[in-house]
Amino acid sequence: MKIKKICSLLAILFLVGLTIPVMAQVNPQNLGNIRVDELSDDQIRAMMRQAEASGLGDAQMEQMAKARGMRDEEALKLKARVEEIKKTDKTQKSQADPNKVQPKKTTGERELNFETDTVEKQEDPETEAEKAFLELRSKIFGADLFKNSNLTFEPNLNMATPRNYVIGPGDELLIDIYGNSEVSYNLKVSPEGNINIEYVGIVPVGGLTIEAATSRIRSRMSSVYSGLRNGSTNLNIAVGNIRSIKVILTGEVVKPGTYTLPSLANVFNALYSSGGPNENGSFRAIELIRGGKKIATLDIYDFLMRGEMANNLRLQDQDIIRIPVYRSRIEIVGEVKRPGIFELLENESFADLLRFSGDFTENAFKARVKVLKNTDTERKIADIISGQFESYKPSTGDKYFVDRVLERFANRVTIEGAVFRPGQFELEPGMKLSQLINKAEGIKEDAFMERGYITRLKPDNQTEVISFNVSGILKGTSPDISLLREDIISIASIFDLKEEYKVSIDGEVREPGVFDYAENMTLEELILKAGGFTEAATAQRVEISRRVKNSNITSVSALTAEVFQINIDPNLNFSSPKFVLQPFDIVSVRSSMGYEVQRQVKVEGEVLYPGMYTIASKDERVSDLLKRAGGLTALAYTKGASLKREGKNKENDPLGGARSKKNEINEEDMENDRLAKLSRLQSNVRDSVDVLKQEEILKNVYVGIELDKILQNPHTPVDLILEEGDVLRVPKQLQTVKVNGEILYPVTTIYNQGRGFKHYISQGGGFSNKSLKRRSYVIYANGAVKSTSKILFFNNYPRVEPGAELFIPKKETNKGLSAQELLGITTGIASLGAIILGIINLSK
Repeated sequence: MKIKKICSLLAILFLVGLTIPVMAQVNPQNLGNIRVDELSDDQIRAMMRQAEASGLGDAQMEQMAKARGMRDEEALKLKARVEEIKKTDKTQKSQADPNKVQPKKTTGERELNFETDTVEKQEDPETEAEKAFLELRSKIFGADLFKNSNLTFEPNLNMATPRNYVIGPGDELLIDIYGNSEVSYNLKVSPEGNINIEYVGIVPVGGLTIEAATSRIRSRMSSVYSGLRNGSTNLNIAVGNIRSIKVILTGEVVKPGTYTLPSLANVFNALYSSGGPNENGSFRAIELIRGGKKIATLDIYDFLMRGEMANNLRLQDQDIIRIPVYRSRIEIVGEVKRPGIFELLENESFADLLRFSGDFTENAFKARVKVLKNTDTERKIADIISGQFESYKPSTGDKYFVDRVLERFANRVTIEGAVFRPGQFELEPGMKLSQLINKAEGIKEDAFMERGYITRLKPDNQTEVISFNVSGILKGTSPDISLLREDIISIASIFDLKEEYKVSIDGEVREPGVFDYAENMTLEELILKAGGFTEAATAQRVEISRRVKNSNITSVSALTAEVFQINIDPNLNFSSPKFVLQPFDIVSVRSSMGYEVQRQVKVEGEVLYPGMYTIASKDERVSDLLKRAGGLTALAYTKGASLKREGKNKENDPLGGARSKKNEINEEDMENDRLAKLSRLQSNVRDSVDVLKQEEILKNVYVGIELDKILQNPHTPVDLILEEGDVLRVPKQLQTVKVNGEILYPVTTIYNQGRGFKHYISQGGGFSNKSLKRRSYVIYANGAVKSTSKILFFNNYPRVEPGAELFIPKKETNKGLSAQELLGITTGIASLGAIILGIINLSK
C-alpha cells in the first residue's frame, strides 16, 4: 500500500512538472524562478486540470511546488490564484446563459412557455483582416447601436396584450367571465390552433387577432352564458404566457441564422439578437419578408436621428429579415460633430450627410468643403461651396473634409505696456494710433513718453518696427499713424527701462535678506523692514558698502566699493541724523563685543553625575568637565572612553581618532585608515542600511581620546578643549571583541588578555578566500582606528583591546579586459612598434 502511494505521488509530481515548465518556461526540477503573477488564468487552469487528473489536491499541489524550489510567497500567490479562478468559474456556471430561457418569474408576470434555440454566440480568433473590419465597423454610423450591452432591445413581456396580436399555437389564453355569471379559464392553444372551452367545445382561434378571437369566443359562449347577449355578463380575454416564434435573419448580418424569439418581438429585437448589419450591410433598407412578400422596409437612421420606429413591426412565425448590401457609403471627417461613415439613399444630398454628421462644429470653415472622389481610373479632388449643399448628390466612396477657420483675425490690433487697459481691440475703418490709446483708457503715469513702437506685418508676412513719439502723438505735435490689421503697439514703462533697485541687510537682524529700494530710504527704515535688531546686535559700527561708479581704473589701488561705518541709536530714534541709502547698498550689523550664547555638552556613562553641562569658559577641557561631573565610578573603563563631536571639519572628520595619534601612524597608515573606515561604512549599509543612515553616521564622528593620559596630564595637548554639542561617554569595563568582514563566520567573542589579532580571526573560522589581509584594521572602543602595517613580507596586525572591532575588507574583483579595450591596447602597441621601427630605419 505504501509503495502504491509513493508511485502515485511520483506520477503526480511528473505530470505537474510537465505542466509548469510549459507555462513558465523553466526547468521542471527547479521552480525557484517561476513568477505566478506572470502566468495567465488559462495557464493556471491547465495546471489545475493536470493536478486534478492526477488526483492532486490544492494543499498537496502547494506542498509539491515548495518542494520543487518555489518560494513561499509565490506558493501563497499560486494558492490564492487557484481559489480565485475556482470562485470565478463557479460564478460563471451559476449564471444563466443569456440565450437560454430564464427561470420562471413570480405569479402575475407573463413568461415564455418555450426554450429558445437561438444560435449561440461563437468567438472566433481575431485575424488581421478581422481587426481591419472591426476598425471599419467602428466608423460606420449606427454600428455601435447593436454592440451596446446597456441597450438590449428586449421585448416587454409585461405590457397589455395588443388588440392586433395574432394568436398562434402555444399561446395561453386567459378567459374571464364576470357579472351574473363568474368563471375563469386558462387555456393553451393547441398545435391545430384550437382551444377547448368547458360546456362550449372546440373553438378555432389560431391566426385570429385578439379582437377577432374575442368576438368568436363571445358568440360561441353566448349559448351557455345568456347574460353575454343582454350585457349582464361580461367577457375579457388576454394572453398569458406567450408562445415562441421562429425568425430567419439572412443577408449581411453579423450572425445570420434562425432565431427563436417571443411572439411579441419586433424587428429591432431580432436585429439586436443577431448583432445587426455587418461591415457590408445596409442600415437604411432592412427588409421584412412574410409569406414570400416584402411587407416593410426598416430605416435605422429614423430611430438614430429622430427616435422614430416606423416599420418596426411585430414579428410573426417564419418571418424573414433580410439585410441587403449597402448601395452608397460616404465618409465625412474634420470639423463636424459626428465624423464617420454614413449611408445615403439615392434622393439624399450633401445637406442630408451634414445633418447625419451632427452639422458643423463651432470652428468649422463653412464656406467650402473639399471632397475626394473616385473616377473609373483614378481619384480627383473637388470643392463644394455652401450654395451647393442642398443640391449636391454625393457618390459612394466620396470622402469629405471640413477644415477649420484660419487662426488669424481680420480686424485685430493689440496694445501693450504702460496703458490702463492693455489687450486686443477691434480695428475700425480708418482707426488712428491716438484713437487706440484712448480706447485703452490712456497711458499710465510711469509711461516712457519719448518713444513707443509698432510691430507690423508686411504684405509678405515679414515684420517691421515703426517708432513714434508718445508725447507728440498725444499732444498732436507728431503726425498720427493709421493702424493696420495685426498691429502690435508697445508703450514701455520707465521701470522697464532700468535695473530693478534692491538693498540687502545681513548680520544681527531678525529677518536678514534683500528688500525693494525706495527713494530716500534710511538705514533705520531698512533695519525695521528686517524685523529690528537681535539681542546680540550692536548699534555701533553698522557697515554700509556701496557700489563705486567712477573708480579710477588706471590706479592699482582703485576703489571696488565705498564703505561707511555708522553709529545709530539702538532704539532707532528718528530724531537722530539719518543715513540715506542708495540702490544696491549692502548693510551689515555686527554682534556686540563679548556677547556669548550658552553652549552645552553632555556626559554619559560611568561618572558620578552624568547629564548636560554648560561650557563655563572658552578653554574648558575634558578633564575640567570630568571634575564637574564628580569624577569616574569604580567600573569606569578609561581606555574605552569616547568623545562624539558633530561636523566634518578637519578636526572632526571620520578619521579624527587616527589623526589624533599621527605620531604613531604615518601617512600611509592614515590613508589605510580612511579606506578601512569607508569599507566599514559600506559593509554596514550593505545589509539593508540605506544611504540616509550612512550619512547620519558620518555626521556624528568619534574623536579617539585617551582618557587615562588626560587624567594623568590634564591641560596638555591630549586634553581636548570642549565644543558645543560634544558628548563624552565613559563605558563600563568591556569584555568582548567583535570580528566582522571577510571571515568565514562573523562573531562576537570574549576578550582574552594577551591574545593577538589572529586568535580572534580564528574564533570566526579564519580568513575567507576573498579577504584583503593587508588592509585589515581595528576600531577601538574610543573610536580610534589602527590599520595593519608591513614588516618586510609579513603583516604586522594591530593590538586588540576590550570592546574593539576587527574588520577584514574584501578584495576587489579583477575585471577582465573587454574586447574593445583589448583591441585598443593591441592597436596602441602596434602603433608604438611601427614608430620605433621607423626611427630605427631613419637612424641607419
